Amino acid sequence: MAKTHTSDIKVNIELDENRVPEKLKWTARDGGVANEEAKAMLLSLWDSNQQESVRIDLWTKDMPVDEMQVFFHQTLVGMTDTFRRATGNEKMADTMKDFTDYFAEHLDLKKP
Repeated sequence: MAKTHTSDIKVNIELDENRVPEKLKWTARDGGVANEEAKAMLLSLWDSNQQESVRIDLWTKDMPVDEMQVFFHQTLVGMTDTFRRATGNEKMADTMKDFTDYFAEHLDLKKP
């Protein structure tokens, strides 16, 4: 039997008095990340028993809207790439890419 390895990813959230995130920091020792600050995070997990995704979406109150738009665009692009690799469904992945291009164009995110 192959020896297994356990890896942890840790997220620390500092909240204000109204429980709104002020700071997000994350650590992933195997990835060489220690207590790095972030302004936003989107985490999706698959619950196979319930056949549904479980999500945690957090952003700090000082996350600028323009950065949030870029963050969402990059996340959607990444999800498109992951969908293509995970399912092999080229037609739907191409449709998703068309949407990410549309998203970027309408938010003026495309760099010359």
